[in-house]
Amino acid sequence: MLLRSLGVATSLTLGASVLTVLGAAPAQAADVDVTIIGTNDFHGRIKADGAAAGAAAIATYVKQVRASNANTVFAAAGDLIGASTFESYIAHDKPTIDALNAARLDVSAVGNHELDKGYKDLVDRVMAPASATNPEGGAGWRYLAANIVEPSGADAIKASMVKTFNPGTANEVSVGFVGAVTEHLPELVAPAGITGLQVTDVVAAVNAEAAALTAAGADAVVLLVHEGAPGTDCSTMAADPASDFGSIVTGVSGDVDAIVSGHTHLAYDCDLPKPGGGSRPVVSAGQYGTTLDRLDLTIDAAAGTLTSITADPVPLTTKNADNSFTPRYSDDPATKAIVDAAVAAAAVKGSAAIGRIAAPFERAGRPSASGGAREENRGGESTLANLVAESQRWATRTATSGAAQVAFTNPGGVRADLVGNNSAGYPAQMTYKQAADVQPFANTLVNMRLTGAQLRRVLEQQWQPAGAARPFLRLGVSLGFNYVYDPATHRVTAMWLGTKPVVDDQTYSVTVSSYLAGGGDSFSVFTEGTDRRDTGQTDLDALVSYVAARTKKRALPVNYRQRAVGLSLPAGAPSSYGAGDVLRFQLSSLAFTGTSDRTDAQATVEVGRYRLGTVRRISNAVAPGATDDESGRVEVAFRVPGGMARGVQVVEVTGATTGTVVRYPIRFTGDRLRSTMKARISRKRLLVGRSRPTVTVRVAAEGQPATGLVRVRTAGQSYTVPLRRGVAKVRLHAFHRTGPRGVRATYLPTLTTVGARQALHVRVVRHR
Repeated sequence: MLLRSLGVATSLTLGASVLTVLGAAPAQAADVDVTIIGTNDFHGRIKADGAAAGAAAIATYVKQVRASNANTVFAAAGDLIGASTFESYIAHDKPTIDALNAARLDVSAVGNHELDKGYKDLVDRVMAPASATNPEGGAGWRYLAANIVEPSGADAIKASMVKTFNPGTANEVSVGFVGAVTEHLPELVAPAGITGLQVTDVVAAVNAEAAALTAAGADAVVLLVHEGAPGTDCSTMAADPASDFGSIVTGVSGDVDAIVSGHTHLAYDCDLPKPGGGSRPVVSAGQYGTTLDRLDLTIDAAAGTLTSITADPVPLTTKNADNSFTPRYSDDPATKAIVDAAVAAAAVKGSAAIGRIAAPFERAGRPSASGGAREENRGGESTLANLVAESQRWATRTATSGAAQVAFTNPGGVRADLVGNNSAGYPAQMTYKQAADVQPFANTLVNMRLTGAQLRRVLEQQWQPAGAARPFLRLGVSLGFNYVYDPATHRVTAMWLGTKPVVDDQTYSVTVSSYLAGGGDSFSVFTEGTDRRDTGQTDLDALVSYVAARTKKRALPVNYRQRAVGLSLPAGAPSSYGAGDVLRFQLSSLAFTGTSDRTDAQATVEVGRYRLGTVRRISNAVAPGATDDESGRVEVAFRVPGGMARGVQVVEVTGATTGTVVRYPIRFTGDRLRSTMKARISRKRLLVGRSRPTVTVRVAAEGQPATGLVRVRTAGQSYTVPLRRGVAKVRLHAFHRTGPRGVRATYLPTLTTVGARQALHVRVVRHR
């Protein structure tokens, strides 16, 4: 079937030869089989590693399929590059581009990571053919995104393309491909890199392009979309048409016959209802080239209709009983040569030792909600993100780079745990490659001035806008900056720099990556910073230099102190507290959630110089599928002591193991509890040398047995004993002179009560 021209990019047969025989009778049209191999979220995993099969094995499978069916398309749903492993990252992902070219990738949707280095890098380097400015050439495949409007009216990124098979014959058929990128793209890349680029509604853009392809004569249409399901349960994917993926699978028109998706790194193979009747495959190959999607289409060439379509996942490795993996396909020699060269070049650069770490620095984790392997939680505070932030503060600590007081890093910028070469345990050596795996984006560090009020707003933007890809993103924070927030209201209620409160109208020197400085991850307040300067240092260089400088004499220890802690007062809590009132609050986010992170089982509570006691039974359980930072919960309740100064006092809760300090200001009235004391002597008449009197003292505070100390003085002697359940007993020495004697009992003031005194009298008589 010939295509009418509608301005849609077209491509001729994929390796199929065309033979024309003069004078031969016209061939009869027959069914034509087309195979589409799909991948997504490859992220430069060119080297085989465990479940990841590597680019060479992928190339082998694709070539095998093509050998059996020339009508084959190798397609992708985006994020082929970016956040890559070191072998590709260190060469700006050129090895990944070359390897996928060798595997003959045909087409891909644009993913958010294709724009990590900005729009110009994508179109001028990644997508560009060989030229004087790009001598090695870029991707041999076509990038598509129907819902991207390019800056200044450019048209480098096409909305769709068509693959035509058996052209000029009775069996000519065509398959159209429409691309789309997640609507959350502006949140996921540095805004400065996509200035002027607009992201429009996925469903509207796809439906318009799919209708055009169908009208032009495409026999089938496949959507390649860099957006994915939040889970792998097919029965729930269409349940919420207002969700990111639900709107796509329910809203994309019946012109689209299959949906190849990605972005969420989950593998699924679903068959979902198709508008207008019937059903269509909705698939994702997970991540990193562990699996491929395979769609097999049968097209009636005479009628120009799709008669059948089936989908099957293609695992590229087999998991063994010992949790190792065996590849299912051998390595394609041409692709393997590219990978080997990249690995060798990276090994030279990556083997350089930086320093030693005393224990693992980990990202926040959580049990999988689906019961699978433990997974990363970008909503949790982590020792690793805090380390990265501290390295960035340290790197910009001098006056020439901004004299940074605090630094922040986004969790999505921290891509791997930092465990070192730990085969012999810890301390463990850390290499340049390991640092690069943690910080693969090479963002520069930007210093700026923000007010305390702006810092508060930045921290409150961790709760992402409605409909964001992730509801909460916990920023990594440098050492010395701490804050308290209310989990219910999403408001930051106290901030501290060292032991000094952060003041709303005072300005502070702040360092962030260029990604955050441009408002990435919806942290728009960073764009308001004044006295901005791009220091020219990269985040990777900062981490490398920091570890090297800090480990000259000893291994770098892990700092387990939380920077952010939730504090909730009960409903109806008073604005101030008097002596004897019960101050009660709930703490959360006391626990890091890495597999080897230390946590607290108990903590001490203090107000000023007074230690009020210990709270125990801190719950450090992590909820499966958690997206927040609330692990580490405990209720704190104590009776307000007397004797404190009137006004605002800082309540401090200190973790016994981690040293986490939670500071929260509370207003006190300065009242004291009223105490009463009753004292008596065991006998009224005492015999010298034969008996020693006992003084019994009972003390109550507001009617309840008091605690504290009692002092008894008489005849030059002083006795101090503790109260036990409000009672203290003191046995005096024998008196040696006759006559009246005075005994004074005094209740010593404590935190909760005022003192009390009582004078006792006794007459000493001679022995008879």
